[in-house]
Amino acid sequence: MLRTGKIGAASAIAAAALAATAAAASASPHHFFFARGGGEVFVQSDYAAGNTVSVYDRERDGTLELAGTYATGGLGGALDGAVVDNLASEDSLVYDQAASLLFAVNAGSNSVSVLAVRGDQLTLVQQISSGGTFPVSLAQHGNLLYVLNARAGGALQGYVISGGHLVALPGSNRSLGLASVTGPTEFVSTPGQVGFSPDGGQLIVTTKNDGNDIDVYGIGPTGVLSATPVVNSEPGTVPFGFVFDPLGRLAVAEAGTDAVATFALSPQGTVTELASVATTQAATCWIVEDGTTLYASNAGSPSLSSISLEPWNALPLLTNTTTDPGTVDAAVSPDGRFLYVQTGGKGIVDEFEVGWGGALLEIGSVTVPNAVAGEGIAAS
Repeated sequence: MLRTGKIGAASAIAAAALAATAAAASASPHHFFFARGGGEVFVQSDYAAGNTVSVYDRERDGTLELAGTYATGGLGGALDGAVVDNLASEDSLVYDQAASLLFAVNAGSNSVSVLAVRGDQLTLVQQISSGGTFPVSLAQHGNLLYVLNARAGGALQGYVISGGHLVALPGSNRSLGLASVTGPTEFVSTPGQVGFSPDGGQLIVTTKNDGNDIDVYGIGPTGVLSATPVVNSEPGTVPFGFVFDPLGRLAVAEAGTDAVATFALSPQGTVTELASVATTQAATCWIVEDGTTLYASNAGSPSLSSISLEPWNALPLLTNTTTDPGTVDAAVSPDGRFLYVQTGGKGIVDEFEVGWGGALLEIGSVTVPNAVAGEGIAAS
């Protein structure tokens, strides 16, 4: 607080700066938000009547405040048998920090939306065909983006990111050749995630129960995939979500065994298991990384499993933290201080502070508009 009375030159300058900051805050809440040192969390609803992305301002203490909800221009969708996870996938919403672009799948419209990000405001700039049926997962590396389509046997489609838009990459579409499963087991029989290797030279796809494979495609100089993948069979494990750790190891959530396993990925596309640990929970399907800790989402428990990443390939289970019902996709803030997890049972995002040794301290939760069973979350 400024004192009353005579103000020296330095104090006058400080007072003017403070007044300018207050005026800017009044004119633009987002500018004031950045003065507090936060960021944003983006959450996709996958709402069947009209897919949306809700934007939350992240306060210094990690709690979230709704800034706005934006239509993607497409429709959400649900796989047969899904209860808390309509898409049964990981990374259906991806944020490109360098380009300030948000990419979202519209499963019910067979399309991908591109939204420009300016602070906590979004602008829909494009909606483009996903190159297949029922898109569920996205992977972005540099100016390349690939979308994974789940139905009709599964398909991949590549794009070049140019001028804030997606341009379909000629010759990049690849059929996965999976069985077209319908009925109550569809959601466990569709592919789970697509993602790039850390160097961008390979593209990985998990097939879940339809194959129990980790498929690895090579990527050519133009961004086009190899004609066929290297198929790494993992019988009975139901490989679902995955992430690469800081040492380049592939960490996979295995829904069939309710475990997390790490693998070494070779330049030839083969994977070799390094370690595995049971979460002791139910429906271990999604996974994120925060430096030296993995967090696996267990939809059936519901909980988050904290697993330590050791340099000598051990994977000790640290603890299991209870969440709201239907633990699914999650995101970690760029500074590693906070973790946000979607819980599809009631369309809630649970907020956690990451403490010493990867411990999770719940700090709050928000209910996302029309997001029961929704998936797709990203943080900036």
